[in-house]
Amino acid sequence: MRVLILHQHFNTPAKGGPLRSYYLAQSLVDFGFEPVVLTIHNEDRYRIENLNGIEIHYLPIPYDNSFSFFKRSVSFLRYVIAVIQMSTKLRHIKICYAISTPLTVGLAALYVKRRWRIPYIFEVGDLWPDAPIDLGYVKNILLKKSLLNLEKKIYQNASSIVALSTAIKETIERKVAGKKMHLIPNMADVDYYKPVSKPAELIKKFEVEGKFVITYCGALGAANGLEHILRCALESQEHNLPAKFLICGEGAVKVSLMERASQMQLQNVSFIPFQTREGVRDILNVSDAVMISYKPFAVLETGSPNKYFDGLAAGKMIITNFGGWIGKEIQEERCGIVIDQKLQSEFPRLIQPFIENSSLLVEYQQASRKLAQAKYARRKLSERFVEAIQEVLSR
Repeated sequence: MRVLILHQHFNTPAKGGPLRSYYLAQSLVDFGFEPVVLTIHNEDRYRIENLNGIEIHYLPIPYDNSFSFFKRSVSFLRYVIAVIQMSTKLRHIKICYAISTPLTVGLAALYVKRRWRIPYIFEVGDLWPDAPIDLGYVKNILLKKSLLNLEKKIYQNASSIVALSTAIKETIERKVAGKKMHLIPNMADVDYYKPVSKPAELIKKFEVEGKFVITYCGALGAANGLEHILRCALESQEHNLPAKFLICGEGAVKVSLMERASQMQLQNVSFIPFQTREGVRDILNVSDAVMISYKPFAVLETGSPNKYFDGLAAGKMIITNFGGWIGKEIQEERCGIVIDQKLQSEFPRLIQPFIENSSLLVEYQQASRKLAQAKYARRKLSERFVEAIQEVLSR
C-alpha cells in the first residue's frame, strides 16, 4: 500500500540534518507499506531514487537556511506547485502524510485530497503562522489573517493531526476543537547515539583535552538566539572555567556570529561546518553537555528540536536558555539546567558544580539516557506513527 509523504526538507542519513521524516518512512517500510516521498534538492534536475524501500522524488527547487524570509517563501510556494504537478503522475496512493513546516505544504495536501480523494494526516512540528507572526516576519494585517485562515482550513480538512509536543497539541485543540490528535514527539535514536568514553582521537581532533565540552548542533538562524551562547562563553572565559563551546551547523547568522565571537576575543569557541549524522555523533562523543537555544518568544518554546533528542540519546546533560515543556522536563528529570537569558552572569555559578563534580555530571547524563529510552525511543514512537496511519485507513 503506497503512502505519499510530503516533506520539503526530507533528509537521509548520508546527507545529515534532522532525520525524523526518514525514520517515519523507514517505519512504514518495516510494516509493509510503500512510502513515496516528494521533497526538494538544490540540483538543476529532477531525480528519483529508491533508498531502503523508500521511493524519493527530488524536485529541483533551491532552498537554504541563509535565504531571506521572502526567498524562502518563494521556495515554499514553488514546492506546492511542483507537488500538484507531480501528483498527476503518481498512482495507487491511499493516504497522504504532510509534514510542516512550512505551513504551505498543507495547500498541496488539500489539493491531493480534493483532486484525488486521498485523505491526509497533517504533522505540526512548529506553530505556523504563529512563529513568523510573533517574531515580526509577517506584519501585514491582511497577510496575517490569510495565513491564520489557511492554518485553520488545513487542520479542519485533515483526517487527523500529529503534534510533536504537548504545547503544540493543546494550541491546535483550541483552534479546531474535536479534531483527532496524536502526540508523537521527535525521536531519540538510542541504537545509533550511545554514551561512550571520549575517544582520544576525537579529543585531539576537536582540541578539547581537559575541557568541559558544551555543544550546539543545529541551524544557525535568527530565531535561535545564538548570541546567548557567546555571552555564556564570555562569562566562562572571564571566570577561567575550562569550558569549550562547539557550535556546529550552517545558517543565516553564521558569518555574523563568527565575527561577533572574534570581536569578543573568545578563545573557548570553535565553529564546525554542517555535519552528516556520523559527524554529529563524533561531536557528541566528545561532549559533556548539549545546549539548545532560542530567542525569548513563547511560541518557540513549544517546539520539538531534534538536537534535544540526539543529546538525550547520547546521554548528555542538557542546557537550555528557555523554559516551556523542555525546560520543565529536564528540571523534573534532573538531566539538565535552564539558563535565564537575562542573567548570563549566573552561567559560571550554575555550570561549575558539574565541572568540579564528575559524579553529579554522570548522574545527569545517565538521567538523559534513561529518559530517551523510556519516553522517546525511535522504535516506540515509530509504532505510534504507523498506528495513526492505520487508524485513518481503517475508517
